[in-house]
Amino acid sequence: MLVNQQDRLIIAVPQEFNFKENISYMSRSTNECMFEIRDGKVIKAIPVANEILLVEVSENIEGKLLIRFIETYAPSSESVRDKVIHYVQDWFDLNTDLKPFYRMAEQDPLLKQAVNEFYGLRNIGIPDLFEALCWGILGQQINLTYAYTLKRRFVETFGSSIEWDGQSYWLFPDPEDIAKLTVEDLSALKMTVKKCEYLIGVAQLITDGSLSKAQVFGTGDFKQAEKMLVKIRGVGPWTANYVLMRCLRFPNAFPIADVGLHNAIKHLTEAEEKPTKEEILKLAAPWKNWEAYATFYLWRFLY
Repeated sequence: MLVNQQDRLIIAVPQEFNFKENISYMSRSTNECMFEIRDGKVIKAIPVANEILLVEVSENIEGKLLIRFIETYAPSSESVRDKVIHYVQDWFDLNTDLKPFYRMAEQDPLLKQAVNEFYGLRNIGIPDLFEALCWGILGQQINLTYAYTLKRRFVETFGSSIEWDGQSYWLFPDPEDIAKLTVEDLSALKMTVKKCEYLIGVAQLITDGSLSKAQVFGTGDFKQAEKMLVKIRGVGPWTANYVLMRCLRFPNAFPIADVGLHNAIKHLTEAEEKPTKEEILKLAAPWKNWEAYATFYLWRFLY
């Protein structure tokens, strides 16, 4: 059900959705620059159809999502409002039926505790492919805290923002702008030369039409999509699976080399050492076609 008023939208959510659980996850870093959590609500600038909208997402008394358009940053037409609905549904992954995942997880020794503790958590996505790839590249070989620092530097140096109520709400840099940069232009951000090259290279691929979300998703096959991404310089299996999981919503995306996943499994099994790849594959055998959600829920034990 969708209720459409002039300055707000109300979107029904699946039974397996808990807004507070998702807000808790989204609040894990105090250095997040792409949205603000204020009084239990999410405020975010969203670029849609050449317009910049500022939306506040909260939960109404019926447990549905309430989207409020803030002041002058409101959509100009019904078609733009429809795109906002699609964006929010994608962002919160509302169209995925989690019932089969929960049935499987309740029988799994590792996942049972996760789904009981974090019931209603969704794989909060990164709908824009360029942003997802950049976030994956920025996070390579560093801890999550520093990754957020690099993202903030990147966004605030090369992105744009709108102002409301004394706060800046940032839009991720356009690939067209990043494609024109040199490594020297990015040097002040204090990231490696390789990461600078990778970010510029991805921006150039998107700008010249060699790479798009539609092209990757259009493969219709997880392995083909993974192969397409790992051909990109700077995108290995971990980054590819992260993007396939968080942006393209392939349920069987599995960043098996992820350190956070290893630490979560070590924590839950009370093992002295991190698991080997072979041990993870054995543990993950029951997760077939739900590897992305299994990973996301296990991550939640750590952050």
